[in-house]
Amino acid sequence: MKYILVIGDGMADDPVPELGGKTPLEYAKKPFIDDLAAKGEVGSVLNVPVGLPAGSDTAIMSIFGCDPNLYYTGRAPLEAAATGIKLNAGDVAYRCNMVAYEQGDMPFEEKRILSHSAGSIDGAVSDEIVTELFNDPEFAELAEDAGMSVNLGHSFRHIAVQSQADITGIRLIPPHDHLGEKIGPLLPSGCENAAVLRRLMVKANELLEKSALNEKLIAEGKMPANGIWFWAEGTAVALPDFVEKNGHSGAVVSAVPLCHGIAALVGLDVVCPEGATGEIDTNYENKMQAVLDILEDNDFAAVHVEAPDECTHNGDLKGKIQAIEWLDTRMLSPLAKAMDARGWDYRILFLSDHKTLTATRGHEGGYVPYMLYDNRNKSGCGLPYTEASGLKGPQVNSGVSLMSILFEK
Repeated sequence: MKYILVIGDGMADDPVPELGGKTPLEYAKKPFIDDLAAKGEVGSVLNVPVGLPAGSDTAIMSIFGCDPNLYYTGRAPLEAAATGIKLNAGDVAYRCNMVAYEQGDMPFEEKRILSHSAGSIDGAVSDEIVTELFNDPEFAELAEDAGMSVNLGHSFRHIAVQSQADITGIRLIPPHDHLGEKIGPLLPSGCENAAVLRRLMVKANELLEKSALNEKLIAEGKMPANGIWFWAEGTAVALPDFVEKNGHSGAVVSAVPLCHGIAALVGLDVVCPEGATGEIDTNYENKMQAVLDILEDNDFAAVHVEAPDECTHNGDLKGKIQAIEWLDTRMLSPLAKAMDARGWDYRILFLSDHKTLTATRGHEGGYVPYMLYDNRNKSGCGLPYTEASGLKGPQVNSGVSLMSILFEK
């Protein structure tokens, strides 16, 4: 028996007026996924525990069987684990996004966040800009005083580590949940160290506004990476061993450091195929083939596709629908057909980790639909894979239970 987990990040949504009151999952053409759902089980699951931030960090931890109420210290330590960063006692890791602020002579606090990813900046360019920033004498002095260093993320995502930092009471805000808003109320607050982070962010904007690299981006018609944004703070974390807990071995296919980090911490291998980007242009075919390759020698494979989430953050409704449709035609359909051709029995768990709302371009918690298909069964609920269908089926009150459901425990 082969077990496959497929996460379409942020697929779930609320009804969208531009789609005639349908959600993107209801509007998208996904006949193969809907056929699997009709032959299987469609229900709803709460991946993000009530009271914790709605995001892929808490949601995907739950999906992999790690209760965020017990293990969650923040997103950045999970991403740090993906690159082998070792956090010592007293160290704090932060996500350090390259962001695009509106330009102008207004006070820093009056500027708005235009993009949480600096317009989906190219990874090499992002590395070059953040390296230039941390090497600037003015910024380097502030960073040294703060005990802050940066680890390149090869995308808009970098990891900053601050040694011997006290974050008790700190309030850091995810930038993707506040696009188009003035940043004043969103800046770090809540403790003395928050003022240290604010000084770094102000100086970064001041210096990056003058960067020749950003001038080049603007000349090319692109957004500038004219700021950094600290968030997702946390300390070192340890997660329970997946193989020991579930009795199944395998690997995780993803382009996203968060998934790499969770996989590493639970003892699963990580595969990032050529062309995997975490964006709408990701290579679905190579991801699908990677799953098949993993299953040749293991009984479990997980694949994560970030595109629906990123498209929603970018205000790209058409892209979100396209990403969902490509999950049908370029992922689930060829994957199932290839497994059928190999004569494998298999179970597929397909779901959104959390909602990402077209209306706000931000994350939301609550129940999301899941679909469970077993190729040994020829009849099922008769419903398509949508939010409404999920509410008609079984209700799973914690995503931590999903692996036991997938593995028939």
